[in-house]
Amino acid sequence: MTGRDDILVEITPQVLLKAYAVGIFPMAESAEDPSLFWIEPETRGVIPLDAFHVPKRLRRTVASGRFEVRVDSDFFGVIDGCAGGGGPDRPKTWINVRIRKLYGELFSLGHCHTVETWQDGVLVGGLYGVHLGAAFFGESMFSNARDASKVALVHLVARLKAGGFTLLDTQFTTKHLKQFGAIDIDKRAYQTVLEAAISQPADFYRLAGGGTGEDVLQLVSQTS
Repeated sequence: MTGRDDILVEITPQVLLKAYAVGIFPMAESAEDPSLFWIEPETRGVIPLDAFHVPKRLRRTVASGRFEVRVDSDFFGVIDGCAGGGGPDRPKTWINVRIRKLYGELFSLGHCHTVETWQDGVLVGGLYGVHLGAAFFGESMFSNARDASKVALVHLVARLKAGGFTLLDTQFTTKHLKQFGAIDIDKRAYQTVLEAAISQPADFYRLAGGGTGEDVLQLVSQTS
């Protein structure tokens, strides 16, 4: 289900959080279009945290420590990277000015986070998403170096598991995400999982310092 909003209607961070709490999220048609679409998919993409899969080659990359991983250090650098378009999962730009502003406000309120990969002091990949209770809603990711966004995803999952999260929402599934264990669930099942997740507390910062690559791999491999 989708609905186009009136561009004069103010969408506040509080309205946005309420939308996430009932399974709805916004997208824009393009960076140039100031309006937003409210989307409620009939099937929802999720990555079950206890079934997260790390391909063998990526495990070696994570363990090598090739990238420095930071959290919440450059939100606008990450959203700018995600808005750049390109790549197998992002054929065109959709992040417009309203999206930047809204999620920037959520970041200031502590409801939006980034996991970033850096090389030689340069931001080369990362992702951002929304945190509500024990649910994390992945919004977008980008990579300017091989495996940079994938490493960020592995670190995100480790952080979510360490912090007591129960839901990693990917909105949709893609071939790229399915290699990590992403699945589709129907709207009714998603609502049940969502309601349970947002009613529980979770701590995004419990994984102090991010941990080494080996620590992260051990965390993502643990089952409850």
